Amino acid sequence: MSDTDAPRPSANRDRIRASLARRHRGEAIFRGLGIAAVLLALGFVAILFTTIISKGLPSFQQSRLHVEVFFDPAVIDVGPAPTRQAGQSDADFRAAQLAWQRDLAMLNWNRIVEDALRRAAPAGFEIDTRQLLTVVETSERHTLREMFVRYPALLGQTVEVSLLASANVDNWLTGRINRDLADAQQQLSAPARALADGFYADGTITRDFAWSLFFNVDSRAAPAAAGLAGAFMGSLYMMMIVIVLAVPIGVASAIYLEEFAPKSRLTDLIEVNINNLAAVPSIVFGLLGAAVFINTLHLPLSAPLAGGLVLTLMTLPTIIIATRAALKGVPPSLRQAALGMGASRTQMVFHHVLPVTFPSILTATIIGVAQALGETAPLLLIGMNAFVASVPASPLDQATALPVQIFLWQGNENRNFFEARTSAAIMVLLALMILLNAIAIFLRSRLEKRA
Repeated sequence: MSDTDAPRPSANRDRIRASLARRHRGEAIFRGLGIAAVLLALGFVAILFTTIISKGLPSFQQSRLHVEVFFDPAVIDVGPAPTRQAGQSDADFRAAQLAWQRDLAMLNWNRIVEDALRRAAPAGFEIDTRQLLTVVETSERHTLREMFVRYPALLGQTVEVSLLASANVDNWLTGRINRDLADAQQQLSAPARALADGFYADGTITRDFAWSLFFNVDSRAAPAAAGLAGAFMGSLYMMMIVIVLAVPIGVASAIYLEEFAPKSRLTDLIEVNINNLAAVPSIVFGLLGAAVFINTLHLPLSAPLAGGLVLTLMTLPTIIIATRAALKGVPPSLRQAALGMGASRTQMVFHHVLPVTFPSILTATIIGVAQALGETAPLLLIGMNAFVASVPASPLDQATALPVQIFLWQGNENRNFFEARTSAAIMVLLALMILLNAIAIFLRSRLEKRA
């Protein structure tokens, strides 16, 4: 080859520079696309949280009426509260108390509420009884009755009481319903709307923190009094069952499969099925729970026990896979050193390997529990979408769960009120899940420092 056919050094440099420029340009484009994807994901998360918070934050405040209530003896005409007589048994005294409370329940407590509202209304304000009572929540007459049961000495006295305003009043005062709609389209009559505005202007109605959201159970008759107490306890019982069952079973299974099980086709089949179960949609676990726990074992319908067992099955693969990954991450030298010092295989696993992996196992466990806390589909299939107006006393009692309560409120016919309350419930659920994840991160960092 002649000298003229040989590539010139300058041409080689140009090709190299062009190649480097293409690679740098490709890397810059890839880096830019990655940053754009991250920013896009963060943007969608920000939009989601902004939407939920903007809708749900106002529901943490609720309209309340501060009125003076007169416990009129002419209305509360049932005689004094029973006192224990000499020689009276506990059963007889309890029966007398129940009879007295039953007589109280038969009284017209709406007259007490009406009297309090009329005395708080402006002088000469005209409104009929039915329209007047729409200003206060229907459950508040029971609140006054329970107050009198606790303090019978209130008879004949006038005390200032804070009563829940109705959901329609709350919608009206917060602007969740258009004030320009015709009377036929309004949830409150014109006199009731005028009275609510007057009460709000003179401070009789104030916007206070909605404690009822956390301490009341769900209610259909009194929407403003509906709360998350029953759903919270139902979720708590289910998470206790998941922790008691899924954690020891999952960790023990992972330790056996990773450290003790012989490598065979059976163990390979088990590993494949565990990985497949981790990818199975949660609704399939709901179908399994309905078939096995409800139809075959006849566990109580809509009980935290059945829900906890279903969520345990769903959480087990996550804990097993995470624990096995943590065990695989332990250096072989640690195992060899323990065995070389004369430790048995069991001592090597439980005294040397497992303590090293404990932070990772704990983190995986808490994250798995947090994931189970937010599951809805499997709980719907085992009947936990039933309306339950009580706080469960045990895992065998009927209950609902936080995500299911959100599902029920989202479909409530009083959309103006429950749309905001649904967002508030979502905020509570997200706060619990974020708290669990934060605890997992904190414990992992502390345990890793100790190690």
